Amino acid sequence: MTSNIQQTPRADRLREIDCDIDEFAALVSQETVLADYPYATDVVQNVLMYDGAALTQNAADPVVRADIQDELADALLNGPGIVVFKKSFTAEHAIAETTATFKDIIAQQRDGGVSNGDHFAKPGANDRIWCALQKLAVAEPEQFARYYANDILALISEAWLGPMYQVTSSINVVNPGGAAQNPHRDYHLGFMSTDTAAKFRAHIHRLSPALTLQGAVAHCDMPVESGPTMYLPYSQKFEAGYIAFNLPEFREYFVDNYIQLPLEEGDAVFFNPALFHAAGHNTSTDIYRMANLLQVSSPFGRAMDSVDRLAIGSSLYSTLLDWARSGRGREVDNVVAASAEGYAFPSNLDLDQPITGLAGETHAELLKRAVDTGMTQQEFDDAADALYTRHQA
Repeated sequence: MTSNIQQTPRADRLREIDCDIDEFAALVSQETVLADYPYATDVVQNVLMYDGAALTQNAADPVVRADIQDELADALLNGPGIVVFKKSFTAEHAIAETTATFKDIIAQQRDGGVSNGDHFAKPGANDRIWCALQKLAVAEPEQFARYYANDILALISEAWLGPMYQVTSSINVVNPGGAAQNPHRDYHLGFMSTDTAAKFRAHIHRLSPALTLQGAVAHCDMPVESGPTMYLPYSQKFEAGYIAFNLPEFREYFVDNYIQLPLEEGDAVFFNPALFHAAGHNTSTDIYRMANLLQVSSPFGRAMDSVDRLAIGSSLYSTLLDWARSGRGREVDNVVAASAEGYAFPSNLDLDQPITGLAGETHAELLKRAVDTGMTQQEFDDAADALYTRHQA
């Protein structure tokens, strides 16, 4: 008799010992079957392809729309973890006009001496527009409205995150000769060091991919020589992946087995943020590979109360300093954790650029550093004010 008892999900910490390369290889060796996804038009290199125009038309029917979104959510969670919508951003969505606007913004940045930092590349190697969503809306509101009226973005965002989601974007131009990235997973846990990610127990590793959706809109044709993103379908299903992606054997496996999809202008790719992926090497001499990197966030990562943590930290500082001097370090840490902002995001990446790491210093880290180094009250207040200023749009 078959047991109806389900295996209990693990809730302990994930470690390197949980990163079995053979298990990983078996997982990513799955084949995508087109018949399992009735609204898809093709499978290319194990990736599901959808016709943007046809899908938009079908999604006009609310019943069909819900069925499509069920299929897309399943594809991101249980399927290959990546879907491509062909020709989903067209002249109707101001694709050429927005490209021109982004180029103008990049030119203005260069003229102003701006050399933007990058999460995974040396400052100046590529061209970045941080907070591109706001910059486009302010510079060209009509273009913004045409671009973000696109129902494909709404369709996939709601499928993965539900309603009330929030969109942010940055423009990334990988210039000729731009180097490839190392394989990685994305925000949230993917933007932490392995040691930090390992402090979050297994259920948080399962939760993290459900908090964001990653996407990219091609703003030019991207043949393979231009270095479009490399992907490893089904890798989002490996539970210990936030620990594994930095391990040499997993990086080697990625290099030997990744797929790379050429894209056309207006194509949009969306993927589970836990999917192993990396930008490719732009080996061309004349292709400036421009993509609008979309990060769509769940509405659930917010507290109910709005509190002024800047004021709280300032008020507590002298007490924490006294406690630290009297050897009450653990209690200081507990108070900092309960009172200060412990996360580096959201931030204004024009001002708080990821030059020395994936994220800037948090308010909690600053408060702890101030206590440890014996900053004066005024020195701490000034540093905290400057930090909060860097986080404002």
